[in-house]
Amino acid sequence: MKKIIIDEQGEGQRVDKFLAMLMPEISRSKIQSSLKSGTCLVNNQIAKPSFILKEGMELCFDEIETSSKLEILAEDLGLDIIWEDENMAVINKPSNMLTHPTMLEQSGTLVNTLLFHYGNNLSDINGEFRRGIVHRLDRNTSGLIMIAKNNKTHEYLVDEMKAKKFTKKYIAIVKGIVEKDEFIIDKPIGRHQSQPHKQAIREDGKSAITIVKVLKRLNNATLLEMSLITGRTHQIRVHLSSVGHPVFNDTLYGFGKIKIKTEEQVLQSYKLEFTRPFTDERICLEIPYDEKVCKVLNALS
Repeated sequence: MKKIIIDEQGEGQRVDKFLAMLMPEISRSKIQSSLKSGTCLVNNQIAKPSFILKEGMELCFDEIETSSKLEILAEDLGLDIIWEDENMAVINKPSNMLTHPTMLEQSGTLVNTLLFHYGNNLSDINGEFRRGIVHRLDRNTSGLIMIAKNNKTHEYLVDEMKAKKFTKKYIAIVKGIVEKDEFIIDKPIGRHQSQPHKQAIREDGKSAITIVKVLKRLNNATLLEMSLITGRTHQIRVHLSSVGHPVFNDTLYGFGKIKIKTEEQVLQSYKLEFTRPFTDERICLEIPYDEKVCKVLNALS
């Protein structure tokens, strides 16, 4: 049986839907049929197709064979390697690139170019569509992302994240002048009730905490640094929008029309600190502001 520890992406999903995401080449009806025969365990208990997953649960399942397996192709799209050793790498993901393939887009993603550079030397805990991927960045969020080269390292990094032993910092330009120099946004986040592609502040959502620091006040805009205490989907974007300061050009969360043209959300993962796997060595990485951030900074300064 294949074993997976449910992460934030699987939180709140039905077992059959989650497995369909991991095995997109298999029809959902075939997955449901397999589940009904008792081939899937959650925390060592047989799970029905409709069982709702929670973060941290252990999911064990038999892979379903198919005669038409969907293959993710290796593509040489360039790879900006900031740091690596024999177990992992830290990549600077460009804006306008999906982290991993989906059923709608199976090329042009970070995973495609990882396969070109590393071949099979990538973890496969989260399935073929997410080879090596430990955590995600949104398509138009650029910056530092960790890659696991083997399953042992993948599990180590997930455990470190759960224990909050990482420091991840983001840079963003937001609408309006933020008055407080430093503050904390502590608001629970869950899936939007009527728009499932969005997240929203919800009383029944999961705990979400963002530390916000003002770096520079601009012309009706503010340059911010965010430290994540939790890592919910779209957390920074939802939190900043909820306090009236949506991320520049984030049309999904209410920025509105703009005069300075950039790709969606001017948001970058630019600092990362972690313990090198299986050692006591702390690795501290920082990259320069990306092209989007610099363009808006220059226009609004």
